[in-house]
Amino acid sequence: MSQKSLGNTSELQIERLKFKPILPNTLKNNFFNIKIIKEKITHSASLYHEDQIKNIFKNIYGLPIISFKKCQNVVIKKNINKKINVAVVFSGGAAPGGHNVIAGLFDGLKKLNNKNTLIGYLYGPIGILKNKYKKLQRSVIEKYRNTGGFDCIGSGRTKIETYEDLYTIEKNLKMSKIDALVMIGGDDTNTNAAILSEYLKQKKINKCIIGIPKTIDGDLKNKYIETSFGFDTATKIYSNIVGNICRDVNSSHKYWHFIRLMGRSASHITLEVALKTHPNILIIGEEIFKKNMTLNKIVENIVLIILKRQNQGKNFGVVLLSEGIVEFIPELKELIFGINDILIKKAKILDKILLLQDKKRIILDNLPKKLAFLMTTLPQEIALQLILDRDPHGNVIMSAIEVEKLLIQMVQEKISKLANKKNKHKFLPIAHFFGYEGRCGMPSNFDANYAYALGYNAVLLIIHNLTGYMSCIKNLTKPANKWKCFGIPITMMMNIEKRNGNKKPVIQKTLVDLNGRPFKKMISERNKWAFSENYISPGPIQYFGTAKITDEITKTLQYEQS
Repeated sequence: MSQKSLGNTSELQIERLKFKPILPNTLKNNFFNIKIIKEKITHSASLYHEDQIKNIFKNIYGLPIISFKKCQNVVIKKNINKKINVAVVFSGGAAPGGHNVIAGLFDGLKKLNNKNTLIGYLYGPIGILKNKYKKLQRSVIEKYRNTGGFDCIGSGRTKIETYEDLYTIEKNLKMSKIDALVMIGGDDTNTNAAILSEYLKQKKINKCIIGIPKTIDGDLKNKYIETSFGFDTATKIYSNIVGNICRDVNSSHKYWHFIRLMGRSASHITLEVALKTHPNILIIGEEIFKKNMTLNKIVENIVLIILKRQNQGKNFGVVLLSEGIVEFIPELKELIFGINDILIKKAKILDKILLLQDKKRIILDNLPKKLAFLMTTLPQEIALQLILDRDPHGNVIMSAIEVEKLLIQMVQEKISKLANKKNKHKFLPIAHFFGYEGRCGMPSNFDANYAYALGYNAVLLIIHNLTGYMSCIKNLTKPANKWKCFGIPITMMMNIEKRNGNKKPVIQKTLVDLNGRPFKKMISERNKWAFSENYISPGPIQYFGTAKITDEITKTLQYEQS
């Protein structure tokens, strides 16, 4: 493709368009000698909720895990290569590699039968509901291979939750003659894929719904989903920025940088970046929860390290924390739950009020005394941020809560109280939040290969009509050609959670395992990091050169799979 046809494109992007993802050996050549193997029957992630989940998903619950093996003399499934029309949709925040999922899906469909078609619903689930889409022809696909972002078809966070929504989707899939829909997203998106699959099954409508695991947060994982696409690239981008700050700290010996990283529930990003850069202080939400650490205790721990470093003549350092720690700190978690209840119960009154200050007064009047007092002790900015509108699923929008500034203010106050005329403690803090910077990066070689394989593998699930399944690639610490291909029932990841005041089936988020190798590795090094300047600056993602640096996988995968 000529540079002119690509429009405003960097030289690097032009070169990346030439990159050819490596497929697992199972997916090479053709689909006609791939055997489907039914492995163990599955149960929900929460056995406590199993009966409820089984009752909700009567037609797709308890399906077996599927693996694909290349072999000879396979009996070809009847009509396996008949013409099919497939649709794809992005949902939720962008993650590096999304365009390669579409490219893999497109190439797999065309390999199967050149007459197969692919369309992309525009701007997320709203595109399905409004039947707005564009045809993804080769001329379109070629512009987006190995590029970041979701801008080929856009994304959105529209919920699919009512019977009317499901009926509208059914009608639009029929109208556009779609045989299969591939939904690319995180836990909520893949939950919707299962709900839609069950709905169509109940009505005996033969449409195949497939999920693809996407989230830079890294919390959509289990034994079969070793990582979600985008995590590798995003953490490399964040590690580059944090590494640069570490280098600056070592250059000036002057500031304390408090860096909040994306990760609304799980701290996988923060842990991975810490393993790559070696900050002085690391705050992991899951550890706070296990140790039942109060906000004051967290601040005391930070101050202790700051003062010890200062006594060593090191009045500088780097603090890493995940945005989700707000929901792990006991008193703040209780406060958020209390606010959530009031936002639901007093919704009609609060919706008419424009000013946050006025909303705050009503919330304070309705909170239990203990929680109301806590809210009044918080900095004004933080208190107002806690009552901002929730996301479509009823969750606090964590990126809006500037917890790093809360910690800075509390640390400053505690250090000021400790200071006296003889010993003036100097503390110069700088606050950062890195979130959107990592979501649309040009995918690393790993994510380019992985996302492409997920899309290509989805074609196998479609032609075997494995609706309600998620495309899954394992063995990720090995070279890409040795990766293994699977399909896993989405219901095996389900539990029941309270959303917007109602109990609903949702894919269970996987938090940082405090007994896992990545966390234990960090624990073994943390005290050394606290009082040293042996930071690591990993540098930017490398796309060209030796495989040792271009194909490097995350520390998390290295330790988990070692």
